[in-house]
Amino acid sequence: MTTLPLAGIRVLDLSTVLAAPVTATFLGDFGAEVVKVEEPGRGDFTRGTADGGRSPYWAQEARNKKSVTLDLRTSRGQRMVRDLVPHFDVVITNYRPPTLRAWGLDPDSLRSLAPDAVLVYVTGYGLTGPYRDRGSFDRIASAFAGLTYVTGDPDRPPVRSGYSTIDYMAAYLGAFSVVTALYHRDTAGGGGQVIDLALYEAGFRASEDALTQYATTGRVRERMGNRNPQIVPASDFTTADGRRVSIHAGTDPLFGRLAALMRTPELADSAEYATRAARAEHADALYAVIADWAATYTADDLTELLSDAGIPAAPLMSVADIAVDPHYRERGTLVTVEDPEFGELPMVAPLPRLSETPGSIRSTGPALGAHNAEIYQDLLGLSAGELASLGADGVI
Repeated sequence: MTTLPLAGIRVLDLSTVLAAPVTATFLGDFGAEVVKVEEPGRGDFTRGTADGGRSPYWAQEARNKKSVTLDLRTSRGQRMVRDLVPHFDVVITNYRPPTLRAWGLDPDSLRSLAPDAVLVYVTGYGLTGPYRDRGSFDRIASAFAGLTYVTGDPDRPPVRSGYSTIDYMAAYLGAFSVVTALYHRDTAGGGGQVIDLALYEAGFRASEDALTQYATTGRVRERMGNRNPQIVPASDFTTADGRRVSIHAGTDPLFGRLAALMRTPELADSAEYATRAARAEHADALYAVIADWAATYTADDLTELLSDAGIPAAPLMSVADIAVDPHYRERGTLVTVEDPEFGELPMVAPLPRLSETPGSIRSTGPALGAHNAEIYQDLLGLSAGELASLGADGVI
């Protein structure tokens, strides 16, 4: 097997739910040795079980990790985690700043212990600013970043995304920031540094031109359902079999193709629809024409027809559709791995795809505390007797 690009990098995962631990998962997919610290007896929230068991979700999101247990609420546990920190290249945490300070995990404390380490703080509002001590989750970050406000139909209350989109966006930003900081450390001799990533910032970075439009025109982006206010046509349409297909023909050349495909080529030359600005102004009428046409085809036939004409289109896929889709399988976006508890388990593959050093799934999410002896004996030099005593005291 090709040597993974992050082999030799050791990551200490002091986090839970969801962006920060997934940051560590992304690094593990590409070869980093990731050691996850969990609460004794219960484990990480993502395990999905109250007794520290393993859920299928855990099998995926804790893949390529080692699990140790440590009660960070105890003074002994806090000392042990500080003893661990100097052995790691990267430390990732997402506790709120007051907790970080109380446990001695704040940036100043950890930098004094490991000046060459990359310290990643994924917090709700960042380490600075008037809201820095507030807690957050994906839902809260989506609200604060402005994403929830613009999501949904204009005549209904806003809705959040059906997935924890911001958590995963933040995880990608976190992983990107880690490799950037490691590159600086290892090629420029720059030493370690602190990465301060607020959860809401990942969502705000995806807000397109909403801020610049507001600053220059005073226009506030509002909910438009499945439409885009500046790109027409781009929406979802109901087909003859009751399914939905997403179509994007918002550029002038693409709209010309769509008009020809609908056997109404004159639309592309009309004053109402010839340009993107004109189409945006007359969107309601145009969408009605397209909706009537789309309703005469099944979803599969419409998708194939549009795709053959070079017009981007896709049916709205459920996870059941995705599980059997040939493209997901043949490309390797979805892979099946062997799990000791769940057997053959499909999951999302390591992404993105690298031609020479692709990521790999070397193990699924571990049992709680499965690596206590390995990590505490090898890194901290503790004896079997000391481990037994720590276990009896509830520290590990």
